Amino acid sequence: MTIRVEIADPLDGSRIKEPIIFTVPGHYHEALYTAETSRGDVIACQRMNSSSDSSATTFIAVVDLEGAETLELGGPWVGDLDGIRRLEAVEGDAFVRLDTGYFDLELCSGTAEGEGSSKWGLRHFSAHHEGVDLLASGNNAIGGFYGPFFTPENGLINPPEHTKVRIETVEEGPVLHHYRMHGTVPDGLLEELRGKTFRIDWIFTYGTPSFRRRYDVDSFRTVINGRSVADKITVGDEFEGGPGELVFDRFESHRSTRYRAGDPYAQQLVNMVEETLAHGRSDSEKFTEIRDQLADGMESAHWDLYWRLFCAWEQALPDEEISQRLAVVREHSHFLADAPDRPWVISEQPVDVSVVPDATIFTGAVQKSAEFHSVNGRTMVWWTGEPSGGFQIVQRQESGWVNWGSNTENECPELPVGVPIKTAYGNFAESWHTIADQLEFEPTVLVAKR
Repeated sequence: MTIRVEIADPLDGSRIKEPIIFTVPGHYHEALYTAETSRGDVIACQRMNSSSDSSATTFIAVVDLEGAETLELGGPWVGDLDGIRRLEAVEGDAFVRLDTGYFDLELCSGTAEGEGSSKWGLRHFSAHHEGVDLLASGNNAIGGFYGPFFTPENGLINPPEHTKVRIETVEEGPVLHHYRMHGTVPDGLLEELRGKTFRIDWIFTYGTPSFRRRYDVDSFRTVINGRSVADKITVGDEFEGGPGELVFDRFESHRSTRYRAGDPYAQQLVNMVEETLAHGRSDSEKFTEIRDQLADGMESAHWDLYWRLFCAWEQALPDEEISQRLAVVREHSHFLADAPDRPWVISEQPVDVSVVPDATIFTGAVQKSAEFHSVNGRTMVWWTGEPSGGFQIVQRQESGWVNWGSNTENECPELPVGVPIKTAYGNFAESWHTIADQLEFEPTVLVAKR
């Protein structure tokens, strides 16, 4: 019996190292098998143990596609094989550093010490063609999730900085690595958000210019920013170029970009920090530490020091005082967010976020988006399985910090739990719409026997 796998691109385009998953009848016990393409090339098929059993076997291969391709499954792979490699780790809490054949990335488990360097997620990330680490300092991360926990209502609990994750290896081979994070969000002020656990799946394939992830969180329902929020989260990807340097200096949504500029909430939080430092009565060690760190002036302070003062986990202030002070912040920022001087803008061109107030925009609903550099063309492209109700995009020239977060005004989360996220990176400034379509529309796969 010969197994043939027929692959067709619904977009009839060109794809590099596209992941192809197929299931065949029978038990194939070896880890790797061969497959021959229509051009006579032999490629590797990795057995996926988590989705195979005694009656059927699931494989993954990566295939260069020009419209269509056919694979003929062969016997076990013999000999050496180029594939995903482990590298020496950079961070002390690194779970694994990988050379995927396209990316050099490091997945960390976090330290739960409440600092930027404490975060779990991807803390280093570069592409071989460029060799530029988009997270060079290790103080930021791709892949954190925040809301509804990191909100004024809940006392600004920051899951990536305030908890560790346990990382499980689901699949590991030369074609595919699949990791699953397990964690528990520390309790904040809201009773309905306490004791919530989460799971995050990360999938990397050999030579592919994109990776996949999915966030699952225990079901919840609460009120954020005056709105009912059920099973929606904020996913945040951070990047850094250093002071005065932006790794991305434009943002664009698929088709047109709908946004409001500025971040009134952030300024209200800063105002309340000043008020609290001047009149607060706390004598806690953390309050004294933050006050001393801000002694040289608010302008030079890291943003973390602003929100950390009101974080229930940090215990700089009593819970009751946190609630009272942040209620004032919410009231003022709710009004300012919808004030007439913040109109919605509809742009047919990429947005230079760094020149708008607060170097921040909040978008309308988006499913496909990109941040790119207008000169060198480096581009990060995102597709989410369902649209997020909005995004917060930051491109701050002074610090070089760039953010892509699935929340709207006042930290309100907008991405449905459980949807897949695909993220591509490369020189895609001119072609990112095509790349985004390819992330959405996977090739069709048909298994036939003869």
